[in-house]
Amino acid sequence: MALDTIDRRILAALQRKGRMSNAELSDKVNLSASACHRRVQRLEAEGYIRDYVALLDARKLGMPTTVFVEITLQGQADELLEAFEKAVSRIPDVLECHLMAGTADYILKVVAEDTEDFARIHRQHLARLPGVAQMQSSFALRTVFKTTALPVEFS
Repeated sequence: MALDTIDRRILAALQRKGRMSNAELSDKVNLSASACHRRVQRLEAEGYIRDYVALLDARKLGMPTTVFVEITLQGQADELLEAFEKAVSRIPDVLECHLMAGTADYILKVVAEDTEDFARIHRQHLARLPGVAQMQSSFALRTVFKTTALPVEFS
């Protein structure tokens, strides 16, 4: 299905405020409430809208430290990649894991309370991941900008 301008406006509005009522959303996109509701249902059914979530404040929850961990594996065999991905997906402190092209095979985004907590995460989890040849960690000093909103263009 191709997205039209109204679909894109709906997606953009929901990315900014996912808890708005259907009436509020229909006003924002200049559509009747029933037509807007049908479009949102279609966008959900077709997978454009995957889920609705609450974005939590890591600082307020005591996890202000973000660490990006570059991991190089011993090889590229499918079994090794699968074992690594399965194991890393079980670590609760890892928010993201990306298979990369470039010098590292994977990059992880990890949250921690502080450097001591990251040392614990490293010792208990990261150092035990299968097939790891090399690991390099970089601590974020400050988050300059962060969003979850995808650039949904509309005219």
